[in-house]
Amino acid sequence: MSEALWALGRGSGIAALVLLTLAVASGIFTRSGRPLLTVPRFGVVELHRSTALLGSIFVAIHIATLFFDPYAQLDLVDVVIPFAGAYKPFWLGLGTLAFDLLIAITLTGLLRHRLGYRTFRAVHWLSYALWPIALSHGIGNGTDAGSGWFLATALACTMVVAAAGAWRLRYNFQEHQHTRIRIGR
Repeated sequence: MSEALWALGRGSGIAALVLLTLAVASGIFTRSGRPLLTVPRFGVVELHRSTALLGSIFVAIHIATLFFDPYAQLDLVDVVIPFAGAYKPFWLGLGTLAFDLLIAITLTGLLRHRLGYRTFRAVHWLSYALWPIALSHGIGNGTDAGSGWFLATALACTMVVAAAGAWRLRYNFQEHQHTRIRIGR
């Protein structure tokens, strides 16, 4: 049973990385208000929400399975307080920090209409920190970090986020809020 928990913990962490990569990239496309290839704007928004939610679920599975796995031996401190763990405290602490950021981003996403746009946006900017912290955690603490398939996956995820980020930072990037026609002014 412990091997199954270990495999599920590893697999769910990698699945979370891929899904959160898609969430970051689609989030950047969402800000532009443009369609993505043949997917209309509302579809890009739904892609972003769905991949972010599914990625968050896989992070929860990742943590839960490693919490109950006798080999990983995570405890509540490892899950909640960054850099306080006994095993590889820096790399595990990055995972804990990423989880804490994910909770804040998820909660503000769910409470977006109650918190207001400025608060939502300020906290949502933490996604740009969350993703590389989570990637670093996977590379530094993951048991598959030295394998070719994991490195290829991490490289592909990095290239997707870097390409979306470079597009976002272009001088002619135009956010959708500036392209909307305002009625009743």
